[in-house]
Amino acid sequence: MILKRLRLWFAHNHAPRFTGLEILKYIGPGLLVTVGFIDPGNWAANVAAGAGFGYSLLWMVTLATLMLIVLQHNAAHLGIATGLCLSEAAVKHMRPATARLLLGSAMLAAVATALAELLGAAIALNMLFQLPIWAGALLTTAFVAWMLYSNSYRRLEKFIIGFVSLIGLSFIYELTLVDIPWGVAAAGWFTPSFPHGSIPIIMSVLGAVVMPHNLFLHSEIIQSRQWNLENKEVIRHQLRYEFADTLLSMLVGWGINSAMILVAAATFYTHGINVDALEQAQEMLKPILGSSAALVFAVALLMAGLSSSVTAAMAGGSIFAGLFSEPFDIKDAHSRLGVGLTLFPAALCILFISTPFQGLVVSQILLSMQLPFTIYLQFRLTASRSVMGEFVNSSWHNFVLGGISLVVVALNLLLLWDTFFGTGAG
Repeated sequence: MILKRLRLWFAHNHAPRFTGLEILKYIGPGLLVTVGFIDPGNWAANVAAGAGFGYSLLWMVTLATLMLIVLQHNAAHLGIATGLCLSEAAVKHMRPATARLLLGSAMLAAVATALAELLGAAIALNMLFQLPIWAGALLTTAFVAWMLYSNSYRRLEKFIIGFVSLIGLSFIYELTLVDIPWGVAAAGWFTPSFPHGSIPIIMSVLGAVVMPHNLFLHSEIIQSRQWNLENKEVIRHQLRYEFADTLLSMLVGWGINSAMILVAAATFYTHGINVDALEQAQEMLKPILGSSAALVFAVALLMAGLSSSVTAAMAGGSIFAGLFSEPFDIKDAHSRLGVGLTLFPAALCILFISTPFQGLVVSQILLSMQLPFTIYLQFRLTASRSVMGEFVNSSWHNFVLGGISLVVVALNLLLLWDTFFGTGAG
């Protein structure tokens, strides 16, 4: 009895010291989310951007990453301050019909994401072992389902962080093989440009970096590891170190996405080569950069597809469980069903896709079109004092979130204009 009371007292009063080892406890959630925006959809969008427009669309990676840092931190902010993920908070604090509509669209976004991830891994298996796309997709689905249904968060985090590290190293290696005009690249990172016909690719880059399912996933992961909600100092410490984790992880993602465009621009755009398939990109790397580069490209794509398929399915499980006011728990029936509803329809859709590369690009455009709805949901919740208490957004945070919302909506309207009137951007 005495020991039980001591444990309860310690849990209630413990405040972290945040030494070097303590900080390491926070490294993981951000990198787990980073996998989502270095996925096969990103590969397709970035290869299309670099091969088709050289270094001129690098600015979109910079802009999207800055937006992502704000949005991911805000989503994690919700999870830490309320103990609820984005989906649970929507059900608790919004009208049922509104919550179901927004979360239903988010589930569809998770399925579209999983489609891109499974398809990317299938393309990589085809590159490496000549497996048919449908067979590779089914094999990947089975492997990812096994990983999710049999592993814990911690084991998955270590597994996926290892994947992120290897993908990053792969592209550092690729960069050493090409000649980059760094002055031109630096201008491209910070100078907005809309070359003729680039709007769909710009939107696919946006959807590939700022992904709706990642916002749900981050709020879920971060709230699952907090000590308690009663100690305000603990919450403040969590918010501080979560931001450091998010910032570091998003910058890693920015670097990897930029490297994809740089390699594609230096390899394909410079030589006037048009790329409309990742398999084609791999084959063209061989005579230009050597067979080792092509092998690294395929292996890194496989790792990206496997790891991002896991996070997409986790996000779908979190969204679906939230509809029943439950946190994600792979042992729970609703979470397991949500994972299945994300993975298996995505795998089924792949069987009917005739052009895999175009399927990847279109999936990212669809994500960018759903993004305003998720941003609205997040904005409404974190700007509400009844939801967040003293940790409600500041006026500055609301201003920045409002600005991001306007940019996303404006880009979507530009895409619609380009689609219906077909004039492109000059």
